[in-house]
Amino acid sequence: MAVSVPILAVVTSLHLLAFVFAFGAERRRSTAVPVPDQYDEKTFCRYGTDASTVYGMSAFALLLVSQAVVNGVTKCLCCGKGLVTGTSYTVWAIVFFVVSWVSFLGAEACLLAGSAKNAYHTKSKGVFQGKELSCAVLPVGVFAAGAAFTLLSLIATILYYLAHSKADTGGWEKHHNDGIGMTTPADAPKQQNTDFDKA
Repeated sequence: MAVSVPILAVVTSLHLLAFVFAFGAERRRSTAVPVPDQYDEKTFCRYGTDASTVYGMSAFALLLVSQAVVNGVTKCLCCGKGLVTGTSYTVWAIVFFVVSWVSFLGAEACLLAGSAKNAYHTKSKGVFQGKELSCAVLPVGVFAAGAAFTLLSLIATILYYLAHSKADTGGWEKHHNDGIGMTTPADAPKQQNTDFDKA
């Protein structure tokens, strides 16, 4: 299988977009501040924007599409034509396949959990008696971890695709009917015997 530049471009673009969204989600995490109710002695949590949830889910979807593209092209390493055995490309393809999936699952877990936690808003009110109400917010670093796993997934996925492409053909492309044959064609004119052959 030859290396496809459009496939590499699509996978790289999707991963980089997912990284940008994950980084943006970390920067736009929802914040909350306890606010006293103006009518009684209770307090409630006032939350900021939920843009981080949208960014996180967008990164989740882009990363999922990118992984689906690569594994669809390579037949997920095990469903397609067997790789050429006995080459280092096959070993590297398996190694990068595992790293790609581990980093992908790590990124997806961080993005999904971060988006869900960021969308959760404390509903109940607490009694305001000098005690600060605990407002549920997403901890710092969840989306950042997702962004880091996304970059690792990008590197591992590209290396997996390249190694798989090399291992699929043993490191070189098979060309049929190319080059000069070493045998004489059957329809080539036969040389006539000369007087030297009679001796």
